[in-house]
Amino acid sequence: MSNAQRLRAILAGSAGNLIEWYDFYIYAFTALYFSSAFFPKGDPLVQIMATSGIFAVGFLIRPIGGWYFGRLADRHGRQRAMVVSVLMMGCGAALIAVLPTYDQVGLAAPALLLLARMIQGFSTGGQYGTAATYLSEIAGKGHRGFWSSFQYVTLVGGQLLATVVVLAMQHGLGEAAMKAYGWRIGFALGAGGAGLILVLRRFMLETGKAGQGKAGAGSLRELLTVHLRPFLLVVALTAGGSLSFYTFTTYMQKYLVLTVGMTKPDATLLMLGVLVVFMILQPIMGAVSDRIGRRNNILVFSALATVATFPIFTALAHVDVHGPRGSLPAGLLVLAGLLINSFYTSVSGVFKAEMFPVHVRALGVGLAYGLGNALFGGTAENVALALKSTGHESGFYWYVTVLCAVALVAALMLKDTRRNDPLG
Repeated sequence: MSNAQRLRAILAGSAGNLIEWYDFYIYAFTALYFSSAFFPKGDPLVQIMATSGIFAVGFLIRPIGGWYFGRLADRHGRQRAMVVSVLMMGCGAALIAVLPTYDQVGLAAPALLLLARMIQGFSTGGQYGTAATYLSEIAGKGHRGFWSSFQYVTLVGGQLLATVVVLAMQHGLGEAAMKAYGWRIGFALGAGGAGLILVLRRFMLETGKAGQGKAGAGSLRELLTVHLRPFLLVVALTAGGSLSFYTFTTYMQKYLVLTVGMTKPDATLLMLGVLVVFMILQPIMGAVSDRIGRRNNILVFSALATVATFPIFTALAHVDVHGPRGSLPAGLLVLAGLLINSFYTSVSGVFKAEMFPVHVRALGVGLAYGLGNALFGGTAENVALALKSTGHESGFYWYVTVLCAVALVAALMLKDTRRNDPLG
């Protein structure tokens, strides 16, 4: 394929990824506003915990989506799997946008919210594995780290877009309108954006054809027997990487409000700024991995995250955000955590894709990621809020530290792929 075709395919695949993750993250960033609409009136912390619990269910369903869409991608093509998953995500967003509240239908309201999140979780479980595989395969030799990093450029871009939308609504509508109906606008925009994938799909050239006709393509039995070691390594690395990532992104906004004492708009604005820098870091760190190797990127992340997580959170808890330039030290501390994370996120897709043969690649990446993410990444908020509610908030800092230490041990077992490109 020509360089122009490769670039268009990467941009199309990345755009679909951006739409998918915007739809997923708009939930996290508007939860502070709609939690009271779906649960009985009471303690706001309890309402947020209940809403975060449903957010976690979206992660728990991911392994099933990873299995289904991974199998579909390995047997029938990456493009088909990505298109279907984005459209399904849009359906979940559309459902949330029109849901009745607890005051209108009682317990049916949180039940319907749960159903919508399950649809979105199933979709996201499939999108990650197929997008990671697709972008890693379509990138040329010697530049796979750089080009595949656009998976997280657009993943973070989805978070960033969700943050911009929330920020615009906060300033344009105000607190009362945001709680009354403003949050629905964010979901409606995501549902409409998902339809763009039908236009973009014609630019998405198919990859992985060598494995689609092979016996055992998308075979779960082969994956869990012949390729069990790389599968378990990906689960372990995802556990630490995803937990740290969601801690410093989706949970961080709530931490800044509930613990540090920032206002909701100020916390949103701070996260907007650091996410822009974090997004720019992705291709830079991806290019670094093309020089030093994916294994070394992961080693740097896991070692630094193990030693720095507790000090960063401890320092954040003591920042005086109401003093002169109070938000600046808070922003720098959050950015330090995200800088460490960028060593992992920039190569998150490609190092996993490099560990599996083409005929079980999307399944291996999607299912292993789904399991690690469901058990640890998606439950980050719930664990953090539960420990906070019992007065042991610092226990969460240690929890993240231990999982990053586990990732460090797994990273030491990775192979250096600089001399022998497993993707051909």
